[in-house]
Amino acid sequence: MTDEIVSTGTKPGERPSRAEAPLADELFPHPTRIAFCITDLDVGGAERMFVELVTRLDRRLWEPRVFCLSAPGKLVDRLAAENIPVVCFGVKSIRQMGVVWKLAAELRSFQPELVQCFLFHANLVGRFAAWWAGVRRVVCGIRVAERRSRLRLWLDKLTQTFVTHNVCVSQAVADFSMSLGRLTPSKVSVIPNAVDFDVYVRAEPIGRSTLGIADDVPLILFVGRLDPQKAPFVLLQAFQRLLVRHSNWQLLFVGHGVLWGPMSQWVAENGLGQNIHLAGWRPDVPELLKAADCLALPSLWEGMPNIVLEAMAAGLPVVVSQVEGTAELIRNGESGLLVKPGSVDDLEQALEQILTDPELSTRISERSQQTVNKGFTFDVMLSAYSQLYRRLLTEPCL
Repeated sequence: MTDEIVSTGTKPGERPSRAEAPLADELFPHPTRIAFCITDLDVGGAERMFVELVTRLDRRLWEPRVFCLSAPGKLVDRLAAENIPVVCFGVKSIRQMGVVWKLAAELRSFQPELVQCFLFHANLVGRFAAWWAGVRRVVCGIRVAERRSRLRLWLDKLTQTFVTHNVCVSQAVADFSMSLGRLTPSKVSVIPNAVDFDVYVRAEPIGRSTLGIADDVPLILFVGRLDPQKAPFVLLQAFQRLLVRHSNWQLLFVGHGVLWGPMSQWVAENGLGQNIHLAGWRPDVPELLKAADCLALPSLWEGMPNIVLEAMAAGLPVVVSQVEGTAELIRNGESGLLVKPGSVDDLEQALEQILTDPELSTRISERSQQTVNKGFTFDVMLSAYSQLYRRLLTEPCL
């Protein structure tokens, strides 16, 4: 398939410093070329964080170029608007291994000092292509505790000789990667996700009438892929129980996924179309967060869910599963409520607690905003990546 071109560290658990790297010195007198490789550029949590990282890099220090394995997605426009060159290879399956040689050819032409990869398939393709192209500094981003496939863990471990460093999105993911994934601790760092705090603080709530929901009833919001990992049916069952006692409560799902059909059928079969709404993907998440009364995310596993950070920044109380990353964001009962993954009972009780106790809801709202504003801003994240890159660039290559 023809390529499509769009012109245009810390140790595990250690909080990165806010200090900015110097603009130039004798070691880095000119912007350093970095190749960023990702599986796709559709709208998703990891993809959005990738784009934020690339577009927010100080261009006096870094010269980024993006390589996307799949066809152009919605986020390509954001990169193009920032004059960042993007090459999309249009691959539809990892079995199209010719993409390794295509990426290697692009890397030989660009001649970056370092390759940064995001997501599993890009991690694998990127490390092989970098080796073939003679780029000996490769950083791979591990965004989730991969519990769906042990094969992925095995492949990641088997090919670590081609990887200089691994950046995990949370301490829990780092621990998982070192224990079950058997990665070398000295090659693992933690750099958490971040959020544009002001965007969510200043957002104006969307008018609920546009969603077919009254303004004076409690509204629970779910934002994310409709996928078994996110366990939306656990939320559906918990909410169905709550309706027995709170018949006017509302539940809004924002997102697409493989469970859209089964969920729509379940809602229809149970006659709950007046209380449960499937809105699909929407671009106005900050405004939706401001319009809701709490966020529910009953995931079975995670990395560090962006939507939880965004809800906390917006001051929206959160009820989430105690999985990877969430316990590092939330102090249970203080800045949110944590529930047992897969437990309908726990989720039901927590949602009722947070929606019927205004004092608890207000306290969680205030403290969650303080948590995000203190340690999960883009300034913190960018400083951590910049420090990691500079350290790796001054160390001996593989």
